[in-house]
Amino acid sequence: MRIFYQTYGTAKKKFSNFLNRFFKRKRTRIGIYGPPNSGKTTLANRIARDWTGDAVGPVSEIPHETRRARKKEDIIISGANGSTITMDIVDTPGVTTKIDYHEFLEYGMDKDEAIIRAREATEGVAEAMHWLREDIDGVIYMLDSTLDPFMQVNIMMIGIIESRRLPVIIVANKIDLPDAIPARIRSAFPQHPVVAVSGLEGRNVESLYETMLECFG
Repeated sequence: MRIFYQTYGTAKKKFSNFLNRFFKRKRTRIGIYGPPNSGKTTLANRIARDWTGDAVGPVSEIPHETRRARKKEDIIISGANGSTITMDIVDTPGVTTKIDYHEFLEYGMDKDEAIIRAREATEGVAEAMHWLREDIDGVIYMLDSTLDPFMQVNIMMIGIIESRRLPVIIVANKIDLPDAIPARIRSAFPQHPVVAVSGLEGRNVESLYETMLECFG
């Protein structure tokens, strides 16, 4: 009898582990993408703090501060009509078509440190693209609304996201700045929902949450 219970317990544990792995794979996983310093980590922290009380990672004015993808699991977002969605948020390294160690010298790094940072940033871009190919169910694409959205990296990334048929929300960030022009981003990508927010101040994030429920739910 003891052998039976041991066998039954082992089988039950294996089945439970299988279910956990299965449902973990099925959880909605949203990647936050965009160029360096567009506000990805700031928004990830805003979402995580609003719904879990925790942060995802540190924020810095230095480009490519996020050099490895960071994930916050089991964020449950609810809407005004009572709908909910459970998701993992993945804060990815900034994507760009060019990384030059000289840009890090402007932030007080010596040459050796800048070269290391540039190499890590390049590895981070590769990791972000790997997540996009393998593990992402939907995308929040961050853009700084004070900058021209028609940059090569943005056109390239939106094209890749569209080719994968992933739902995408484009966030026109930094509307708290006086030279922000979110309408310019809406004109650049009229085929996708665009939500203008200030991730730093939390302005209009309620509209973003409702859009996330519509697009990713």
